[in-house]
Amino acid sequence: MNSSSLARSTSSAEARPVIRERGQREVFCGLTGIVWLHRKIQDAFFLVVGSRTCAHLIQSAAGVMIFAEPRFATAIIGERDLAGLADLNDELDREVGKLLARRPDIKLLFLVGSCPSEVIKLDLGRAAERLSKHHMPAVRVLNFSGSGIETTFTQGEDACLASLVPEMTESDERRLLVVGALADIVEDQFRGLFAEIGIDAVDFLPPQHAADLATVGPNTRYLLAQPFLGDTAHALEERGAVRIDAPFPIGVQGTTAWFKAAAAEFGIAEAQVDLVTETRRARAAGALERYREELGGKRIFLFPDSQLEVPLARFVANELDMQLAEVGTPYLHKQHLAAELEALPENTRLSEGQDVERQLDRAREDEPDIIVCGLGLANPLEAEGYTTKWSIELLFTPIHGYEQAADCAELFARPLRRKRRLEV
Repeated sequence: MNSSSLARSTSSAEARPVIRERGQREVFCGLTGIVWLHRKIQDAFFLVVGSRTCAHLIQSAAGVMIFAEPRFATAIIGERDLAGLADLNDELDREVGKLLARRPDIKLLFLVGSCPSEVIKLDLGRAAERLSKHHMPAVRVLNFSGSGIETTFTQGEDACLASLVPEMTESDERRLLVVGALADIVEDQFRGLFAEIGIDAVDFLPPQHAADLATVGPNTRYLLAQPFLGDTAHALEERGAVRIDAPFPIGVQGTTAWFKAAAAEFGIAEAQVDLVTETRRARAAGALERYREELGGKRIFLFPDSQLEVPLARFVANELDMQLAEVGTPYLHKQHLAAELEALPENTRLSEGQDVERQLDRAREDEPDIIVCGLGLANPLEAEGYTTKWSIELLFTPIHGYEQAADCAELFARPLRRKRRLEV
């Protein structure tokens, strides 16, 4: 299948049967998104209002040394707070004041809600308004929820970016907005490619610095770089922005179709995209060839975890010749994923939501060569003899674009190689 086959179509997507499950789920909480977001917005700070468990989760996931100066911390809700013996708002104001006095480099402060803060009904939205008035113009204070109640872990990024949209100033300028946190090296590659294609007015959300927050208006056209940004997309459209329908820039096919969709919106011919990307496409395709030999014919089962599952399934099936046993995703946004669904093999079994015991039964029956799942399922499945890949690694590792296509394939090949070595 060539890149042009990733055409925009909703009819096939709507017609595909989907197993819809509502039962016990195995998910990480949205606080996990801070691990990559704090590296992305270089003058922002994420203050989680939560428990010691929240602090341990982020610290262990980020792997930050105790002597480092990370751009996140946890304001611990203690027993006195839970018992109502202390004024949480006074304590929060005091902690924020101490933080900003110690870290004058902070220009954007996020108050991040957690399960504990939401259970005790702490109004962080009002706290953010109060603190922002007090500390502006030096520091802007916003809030979003990273709670693990009824969410997937990537929704932390969605909530964070959605909180930035009201802060974007109005503009009628015709510009392209790329939405979704990307590694700095990928953002630089994409910015250069857009310029070569002929699109110079390009912004990224989130920005690398708080002062560089993009403008938005009826002439803004936005491209999603990640498939889990439904709330952010809705917020942008309420401000007048229009989404460019496209697959996601994972693999050679997805990346090419993504750039072509942007070019078409700005009146640039496909031939120009082909010319600009020719060398990169050839190099990426060559790098994928050895992975196709290694992974071709292997069966893969994707548990619902990150919402990246559908674009990843399209990539491994069409560019690595892997066989899809099941493609599960926490939420299937058929409008945003229309081009991806259209490009999947016709017999692909799709599931939305999760009933973990039923899905485990299907996985055991399918006997896949590799299972992509969350951390909570990986170790038990490994103990049963299955080969697994942590889905969260696909968020921590740059996988978007031509130069990263082989890196994405490597993430699937590595566990299978490890298993072969252990069997010797």
